[in-house]
Amino acid sequence: MRRPHYSYVILATGFFVLFFSGGSRFAFGLMLKPMSEDLDISRSTLSLAVTTFMVVSALALPFIGRLVDQWSLKGTIGIAAVVGGIGIGLMGQVQAPWQVFIVYGVVFGLGNAGASISPVTVMISRWFPNRRGIASSGAVAGNALGQLLIVMALAAVLVSLDWRWSYTLLGIANLAVLIPLIFLTVKDVPRAENVAVADAPPLVITPPESPLSLGRALTSSQLILLVVIYGICGLQDFFVVTHIVAFARDQGMGSVLAGNMLALMGLMGLAGVLSAGFLADAFGAVRPTVICFIIRMFIFAFIVFDQGTASIMVFGLFYGFTNLITAPLTVVFVGNIFGVARLGTLAGAIVMVHQFAGGFGAFLGAWIFDNRGSYDDAFKLMLVLSVVAAVLVTLVREKRIDEPVTSSPPG
Repeated sequence: MRRPHYSYVILATGFFVLFFSGGSRFAFGLMLKPMSEDLDISRSTLSLAVTTFMVVSALALPFIGRLVDQWSLKGTIGIAAVVGGIGIGLMGQVQAPWQVFIVYGVVFGLGNAGASISPVTVMISRWFPNRRGIASSGAVAGNALGQLLIVMALAAVLVSLDWRWSYTLLGIANLAVLIPLIFLTVKDVPRAENVAVADAPPLVITPPESPLSLGRALTSSQLILLVVIYGICGLQDFFVVTHIVAFARDQGMGSVLAGNMLALMGLMGLAGVLSAGFLADAFGAVRPTVICFIIRMFIFAFIVFDQGTASIMVFGLFYGFTNLITAPLTVVFVGNIFGVARLGTLAGAIVMVHQFAGGFGAFLGAWIFDNRGSYDDAFKLMLVLSVVAAVLVTLVREKRIDEPVTSSPPG
């Protein structure tokens, strides 16, 4: 019996890293309402902890990308997993708002950045250079499944215990599973015999520098387009995942059903991210990204007019389908347009903006709720942004840039 190629061990490791890091990140939306009531903190103030988390992780991502490109994948992801597990576990001990900001915003933010989609998909791209889309989607599916299973488990724990025990158990699980897995399995350099046959020849780990300098890449019109698109995506994503459970409960949905809806969004995300991977490998990353924002246009318009229990479930499930579509496409966009020489750095820069915008989206939703008494205006804003993003995606050209383009493109 033939042993599986080691590239599939790497893929499985990436899957489980994102299973725990993603599930841990999505737990905050489930805990928002009970934490707010127990600590006597407004949703705006508590959501600022998410903003802090997003800003800290965003600022860390370019440095994480450089460490991945120039130092060690195993060291970067492994140390980050330790820090992230400690951070999420300590959330069970917080007693005051400033402690939430430090523990969740800073400690968990730094750890989650180094064990997030960006470095993991760079790792997967090294081992599956000819199938970046579907392989990265397979790893990112761990994020969706983590949202499903971890949030569902935490929703059950909240019924019998409380949010503090939920965080404590989550931290223990992160440390017990991820640390030995990462340090025992991750290898920085794939050898020819370890790369799947369909991906031979293997990706060169120290590729020659692209003729396009880092400075030109960072200021190119294509990267600017991607940054704006991913900024809109991040703002929408973290508005929804942070507030969807609180919104549902405000409309009369039970706590268990609301929590399970957030979990089922992960199941839908699994379908969405795998579909995106197949489409990206066949047609490029533009097409699935356009589909993502078209779906969002319809569901944000839908929830503005109907906010019954059934409608909220429909909204949540369809948004869940789109929630992770763009995540594995980051490395596909960057690889197709700029090559692989600076994959970690450029992908990290894009995800950094996604994180910044996500932090703002989480806070903006809370601010609108606290000042308007509902999320209606936030939903209308997200509808407009979906239209803008769908248009901008059509302007992206997935053609390798090897030198600065000074003339206007042909009409």
